[in-house]
Amino acid sequence: MSGLVLNRLQNSLLLRLGGMFAAITVLAVASMSASWMVAETTQGNGQAINLAGSLRMQSWRMASIHQRLQQTGEPEYRENLQQAISRFERDLKAGPILAVLPDDETAPLRQVYREVESSWRTQIKPGLVNLPAASASTAADAAVLDQIPEFVARINDLVKQIEEAAEAKILVMRVILGAAVIATLFVVILSIYLVNNILVHPLRGLLQLADQIGQGKLAVRTDLTGEDEIGRLGQAFNHMAEDLSKLYQNLEARVEEKTAELTIANRSLELLYHSIARLYNGPVAHDTYAILLKDLENVLGVGRGLACLVETGEDRARVIATTLDPARGDMDVCGLTSCEECLANRTLSVHALKSGTRVLSLPLKDTEQNYGVLQLEMPPGRELAQWQTQLLEALSRHIGIAIGTARRSEQSRRVSLLEERAALARDLHDSLAQSLAYMKIQVSRLKPLVDNPQRGDEAREVLEELREGLNSAYRQLRELLSTFRLRIEGEGLAAALQTTVTEFSSRGSIPVTLDVHLAGCTLTANEEIHALQIVREALSNVLNHAQAHQAEVKVLCNSDGSVSATVTDDGVGIHQAAGAHHYGLTIMEERAKQMGGRLSIENPPALGTRVTLHFMPGTRRDAAIPIQPISLA
Repeated sequence: MSGLVLNRLQNSLLLRLGGMFAAITVLAVASMSASWMVAETTQGNGQAINLAGSLRMQSWRMASIHQRLQQTGEPEYRENLQQAISRFERDLKAGPILAVLPDDETAPLRQVYREVESSWRTQIKPGLVNLPAASASTAADAAVLDQIPEFVARINDLVKQIEEAAEAKILVMRVILGAAVIATLFVVILSIYLVNNILVHPLRGLLQLADQIGQGKLAVRTDLTGEDEIGRLGQAFNHMAEDLSKLYQNLEARVEEKTAELTIANRSLELLYHSIARLYNGPVAHDTYAILLKDLENVLGVGRGLACLVETGEDRARVIATTLDPARGDMDVCGLTSCEECLANRTLSVHALKSGTRVLSLPLKDTEQNYGVLQLEMPPGRELAQWQTQLLEALSRHIGIAIGTARRSEQSRRVSLLEERAALARDLHDSLAQSLAYMKIQVSRLKPLVDNPQRGDEAREVLEELREGLNSAYRQLRELLSTFRLRIEGEGLAAALQTTVTEFSSRGSIPVTLDVHLAGCTLTANEEIHALQIVREALSNVLNHAQAHQAEVKVLCNSDGSVSATVTDDGVGIHQAAGAHHYGLTIMEERAKQMGGRLSIENPPALGTRVTLHFMPGTRRDAAIPIQPISLA
């Protein structure tokens, strides 16, 4: 384990990159340090050159002062000479000059300095300080002055040596800096080359391979398999490509599987959609169930089958649809199994017949009743999948619901027909029957009067009543015929009310106004017919008995969803109708009860009558009843 870690550390790309940057840093630091050291050694060379250069001027000045002193002998010049000598010695031994002197005694600069110092100490200074006698002053002065140029030449040589030493140091610093720059450039170029080879090219190759994988070429692999980070990255890339290839293969299989599942689901939904559309969009045709059976055979891949219904109160079933064809050798399922065996199963089941054939049986039922059974032949060795079982159960349930809905609709139609016949009988009883009974009584009164000439006036009175009775019966018959022919077309109740108001207004020659606001209330066809007939009966009473000058009809949808229909007139009132023996109130009340409403008749304080119908539409009543949801799974 430790050997593996050590091997990885030795081949670490980070260590190599770190070494390159460390080498560049070391070169930079070394070059800066050497430059700093050289600069430190050259510090003060300029001052030393200036001081050494000033020694030349001081030498000529001391020679000039010495000459004047010899000529004049004034003390002032002696004092100036002493000051010049002291300054010369101080500058000769100044720190900057001594600092630039090398430690090597054999160095040219050291030897020149020693020569200048020796000449000063042994020749120049003694000649300037020790003044000779007057007779010998001229010769001594000439000797000192003759030595000054040689002495200045030595000083020039000293200045030159100092300058050369400074230039040598500067040259060394330049060489060091140049070498450092060259070495740094070399290391940088080498680092760039190595980084390009060990990092950039491999990464670029990995990016190209990644692009190829992105294009779906999952078979590509990299040859970067070293021990460094790039090598491990290449190995990880190869593993990733291998995993992606396996995942892609699995994904293709899963996509095919999901595609098959979606195809099955689509076919199932399509079958459900078309089946529900056939079952619920209007009355179910005779061949609808046979079409459903064929669709089931095509989608599920099962054999032929049939659908049987059991009528209420019977123990035998009748076939409503079949795709079996005995002429082609199809088995007769009903001849092999009894109705009791089929109807005994409340859920999906498979029956094994004696011939080895299997029959799939599903009940046709809704939440209230079991109506029949759906049977399908199962191919040998075939088992239903879960989605097939769910589809069959859903379809059988919808077929059962459709059958139950059709039966309930038929039953409702029959009840409506019976109710309409009962209403017709009540109308005849309350109108024509009473009128005929009244005329029968008048005929019985007329018979003895005809035989007695003395009662002719009374007979004429009875005949007048008979004539009025016949006219009333004829009018009632016409109204009943109009009522029986009454129907509401697609325009709705508002249009039918407008037609009715126009009709009665023209018949009675009185203005009848209409105000209808039914937005928010939905009435059934039966409710619209009953409401219209009640309004017509009320208007008929207005025309025949009220002696009114105007009437008003209002039909409104109230805030609670109920409907109010009001007929108001300004006539004499219903209790003052002289000679009237029929108002149709019983029929109107019966119709109001059938709608679940109430009928009220009022005589307002002013003249007239107000007839009000108030009821709650059936759609509102049904909405208040909770409906159990039907599962389609």
